[in-house]
Amino acid sequence: MNRALLLSSTLLVLGVSGVAQAQSPAWLGDRRYTEGRGIEVGDFELHPGVAAELGYDTNFFRRADEETPLGAMRFRLTPSFSISTLGAQRRPDSPPPIVAFRAGIFATYDEFIPVSGNDAEKSQLSENRNVGGRVDFNLDFAQGRPVFGNLHGGLSRKIEPSNAGVQAASFNRLIPDGGAEIGFAPGGGLFDWRVGYNFTGTFFESDTANQLNSLTNEISTRGRWRFLPRSALTFDGRFGFTTFTAPTDKTDSHPMRARLGFNGLITNSFALLVFGGWGASFYTPTPQPDFDSFIGQAEVKWLITPAASTDPAAASLSLSSLAAGFTRDFSDSYIGTYEEINRGYLKFSYMFAGRFLLVVDGGVAAVVRPQIDSLGLDAGTMIRIDPSIFGEYRFLDWLGVNATVRYDTNITDQTVTVGDTNEALQWQQFQAYLGVRAFW
Repeated sequence: MNRALLLSSTLLVLGVSGVAQAQSPAWLGDRRYTEGRGIEVGDFELHPGVAAELGYDTNFFRRADEETPLGAMRFRLTPSFSISTLGAQRRPDSPPPIVAFRAGIFATYDEFIPVSGNDAEKSQLSENRNVGGRVDFNLDFAQGRPVFGNLHGGLSRKIEPSNAGVQAASFNRLIPDGGAEIGFAPGGGLFDWRVGYNFTGTFFESDTANQLNSLTNEISTRGRWRFLPRSALTFDGRFGFTTFTAPTDKTDSHPMRARLGFNGLITNSFALLVFGGWGASFYTPTPQPDFDSFIGQAEVKWLITPAASTDPAAASLSLSSLAAGFTRDFSDSYIGTYEEINRGYLKFSYMFAGRFLLVVDGGVAAVVRPQIDSLGLDAGTMIRIDPSIFGEYRFLDWLGVNATVRYDTNITDQTVTVGDTNEALQWQQFQAYLGVRAFW
């Protein structure tokens, strides 16, 4: 792998998940926001939708301040559709079905109108118009019964530019995923245990990055003991096999995570989640920098709309809530080996009078990287900040206007050596959109 590719890969790993979220409309991450009441057709409910947004993006290519970021007007069009078996609200007196089915699809088309930069760069930005999206399905079998299971799968197309701004050197990629799980809940269901398998593939579309194509197979197990009506002790463990499909400077790994914790509704209005355990990356061949340390999560949540259910997981179903938390974890990096992520976050969501939805979400993460001798990159810490605000006023149950504001930044004085030059890893990006959305 040449140094130019390694540089571009660096920009990619400055936040794969964060970038994907920043490039997608705000409501797509949670179907409580995406879907309306639905259209009942026999034993199924349908949820079609379409949205259009117009806004401004200050730095789509995520270049450093001294690299003259390009600003552009940005138009996004997002049709979506999902189908599922009838939800609990439409069958209040009926037990869960033997098979509960859900499938969905969405696509987002991006068009750019360059505002700043020279003519050649403006042309490059215009040529980055593209379509990303996802199709997926989920099958739940015999939920609420002593033996139950799940089968799921999907395919995503992620749109990810390189800082060079050339479509042929982008990090656009296809990500297939899928898995299965079987669970056991003997007696009254106060105790349950699950074992499962998950697969994720990553396949880059450009020849520049396809050396980073990888396959991850993961075995998982998790259990829960509800020792109080609203509280549960929970264990989850995962062991993975990550393999790169082409000869590359990247090496295979076997990430392991094991956590034990508490998840519960303390009252109708307050929930607490505390997890702690150990994680290790196990890169091969050795010796290489490995993550081998404590991982965990702590979160306290105020349910502004109190939970009616006694299920410890019911806190996640409230549309109006305020949560604050902290996570410590690690992830694979496309250069070197791993990055350690320590992130504090805050999320507020509220539905006012059934008409106005407000979601404020964001966090601050300290990302610690080991030394990478081949790039002249010392061990160090980068700070990532990602606040966002989404507001939507719904004139009708199926029609609303919305606004989204998001800021992302990577704060660091680190540089990567490419030939005779040093490339900065710092960047910042501001996005603001106004849109209209119809959803059923």
